[in-house]
Amino acid sequence: MARETPAALNQPETGAHTVEPSQGTTASTGVCGCRHKRTPRTTEMQSDLQKRLNRIIGQLNGVKSMIDDNRYCGDVLTQLAAADSALKGVSSTILRNHLETCVVERIKQGDTEVIDEVLQLMRKFS
Repeated sequence: MARETPAALNQPETGAHTVEPSQGTTASTGVCGCRHKRTPRTTEMQSDLQKRLNRIIGQLNGVKSMIDDNRYCGDVLTQLAAADSALKGVSSTILRNHLETCVVERIKQGDTEVIDEVLQLMRKFS
């Protein structure tokens, strides 16, 4: 078994999950190239995130119905703002967890390249 270098210990793992081409991969490879956390999220966090995302999906399905029903634009926009706010809350929770686990562990291992990744992520959510 090859020994990992300290900087590689908390690098995201690359998976080789087979997915259908309709899921956004190229049909020729059939592999998503997903990365996985080395420090798993707690069961409570997983459950909370799933509940919150399901609620957001429900909100967006409601907005879709409002559009189909030709509802007043102001009402549709209000519902979209609520869904957007909820999604930003989920993003914030995941970013905080990323900072507290993945980033801290990589910095402790001497991998300061993760700081650039964090700055890019923060720009996306600011």
